[in-house]
Parts: sequence; structure tokens; C-alpha cells
Amino acid sequence: MRPRVMENAPTAKPWIEAIHAYVPGKSRAGDGRPLIKLSANENPLGTSPAALAAIADAAGPDLYPDPDSATLRAALGQLHGIDPARIVCGAGSDELLNLAAQGYAGPGDEVIYVRYGFSVYDIAARRCGATPVIAPDADYGTDVDALLALVTERTRVVFIANPNNPTGSFLPRGEVARLHAGLPKDVLFVLDQAYAEYLRPEDDDGGLALAAAHDNVLVTRTFSKIYGLAGQRIGWATGAPGLIATLNRIRLPFNVGNTALAMGTAALADQQFVASSRDHNLAERARFAAEIAAMGNHGLRPVPSEANFVLVLFEGALSAEVAHDGLMQRGYATRWLPGQGLPHGLRITIGTTAQMGDILAGLREMAEAAR
Repeated sequence: MRPRVMENAPTAKPWIEAIHAYVPGKSRAGDGRPLIKLSANENPLGTSPAALAAIADAAGPDLYPDPDSATLRAALGQLHGIDPARIVCGAGSDELLNLAAQGYAGPGDEVIYVRYGFSVYDIAARRCGATPVIAPDADYGTDVDALLALVTERTRVVFIANPNNPTGSFLPRGEVARLHAGLPKDVLFVLDQAYAEYLRPEDDDGGLALAAAHDNVLVTRTFSKIYGLAGQRIGWATGAPGLIATLNRIRLPFNVGNTALAMGTAALADQQFVASSRDHNLAERARFAAEIAAMGNHGLRPVPSEANFVLVLFEGALSAEVAHDGLMQRGYATRWLPGQGLPHGLRITIGTTAQMGDILAGLREMAEAAR
């Protein structure tokens, strides 16, 4: 029996103490004013009318939800051609990302992710006592060779977001396959496709096919982005039966609520809303990125993005911090990320046409003033 050490209070495990809690995007200014929120990559077109109508048909709050999310998994399987038995649903994809690390890594193990990757990967690794290992980037994108060079006998999980958050960079199908092929078979490859629905169909990275064909690939997706259901917290993952069984063993029971299940199922049936959201994003993102690139003489540079946001780099007289504060004065919340090594960048969600025009006007005005 372990001898007790007298303390004044319970002591957290050291790897828990090392976690920097997730910082969500702001929705209010420092003085409490509500802001137009372009800091969390939500859908500016809102939610499918079909999903909103489904609220009325959801089971009541007095009843536990279906613990297996069976109807939602069946709808996902039909849409994507996946056996529903190879799907698990979660409280957002965040829950599933954490479960992937918890199920396959622990103290003494290593979890690899790419510099400028999603901040939840670091939390997921530390939460289970594993050591996070950060691979060098390639101009804010994933460098497959640099990542593979860091794989050791201690590597248990590799996280990749594709498109990546917060940079928007994208790894094409051939590079995703090459990365997977270079990993040992006992390393879990987690491909986070939170923004996959924003890709043109011809740009699919092949992740779902890899998950169907291999025992060590887990693909995660979310309803929080293009489906406009961020407030309902719905995510899903697919992979080999063994992977899904592991996640089912350790996920929370009743982890997706009744309203979320009803709205998610209805949202899947409204693919016209998804297509309209994708088309809007493609057009507005292209226009916004082109206008930012035209401000290159002021030191502004857009990182090429395949997501529903653009990371704008400030490499001239106007700093990202000043731009962030200036846009806040104009009523907009954007994401400044010094805590992720990006003090020179703002991640800006693609909003409505009017909102993006206003953002551009504000940035031009501030860039001119900073000369």
C-alpha cells in the first residue's frame, strides 16, 4: 500500500498541472459589448431549417437519450457509405479526440502533432499523461517527412487536422496516404476532418477510405462547422471495429442529447444547405484572400486555406494585436493566437458578404494608418 503524504489539499497529477486550458474565441469586448463573432469558425448562414424544425420532434428533456445514437449513426452510415457499427458519436469531436489519446497512450508514451495544430491535441496528450511531440511545420502546413522523422518506439498516436486549424492548410490525398504508410501499424493515426465538408468533392483527402481499409486509422468529424450545430455538441468518428470498441468503452454514457440527436439526423438529410454553405464559403474566402494578398505592400499575407477561415499574417508596420483590437472596436471578434505561437496572425472566420467587406475596409484603414 502506498504511504500517504500529508498535504493541505488533494494534489493533481503533474501532467494535469501542465495543461493549459482551452481558450475559446471571444464573443464580447472587454467592456461587455456583444461582438459579431468571427473567432470560432461557426457557420454564418446559421442552421438548416430542417434541423431547426426537428427540435419539435425530439424526445423530451425528462428522458435519457439513446445511449448508442443509433438513428444518427444509421443516417451517417447511409450518407457516407459506412457500416454504422464502425461509427461512434460524441459530445463534439473534441470528446472523441480526447478518447483516442486516452485509449491508446499514457505515461511514457508520445503523441505527435504538427506545430500550429489544433490546441486540443496538446490537451488530449497531457490529459492521459503522454508526452506531446511537436513536428516542425512547412510554411504553416504539415511536413510529412518532418513528422515521420519524429516517430520512435514510444509513439502511440499521431494527430493531423486536415484542413488544419488554425492555419487552414491542406494535405492532399497522396501525402495523407504517404504519411499513413510511413507509420508503424501499432501507431494510431487520427485524422481530424472538422472542416472536410468545406472541401470540393474532388479534393477529398481519402481519409474515410483509409479508415475503412486499415486497423490504425480513426477519422473524426463534427456538426459544429458547416452543419451550424456548434451549440448542440455533436461529433462522430469512424474506424476499424477495434478502435470503435475502445472509444465506446470509455466514452460517457448518454453523451449526445435528445435535441442534438434529432437535429443532427435532420441536418444530414438537408445536403442542399451544406452545398449552399460550401458555395458561400468558397466564394467569400477567395474574395477575402485575394483582397488581403493585395495588401501585401502593407505586410499582410493570407495563408492559403481550405477551411472556413483565413489566417492573416501581419509582417509589416501593422501588428496582429493592433488589428485585433481595431476590429474589436468596429464590433468584430477575431482570433489572435499568441498562445499558439502565432502572435503575428489573426484567424478570421468567413462571415457574410457584408461582414467580410467591413473587415477588409477596417484592415485597409489600419494598414494605411500604420505606414
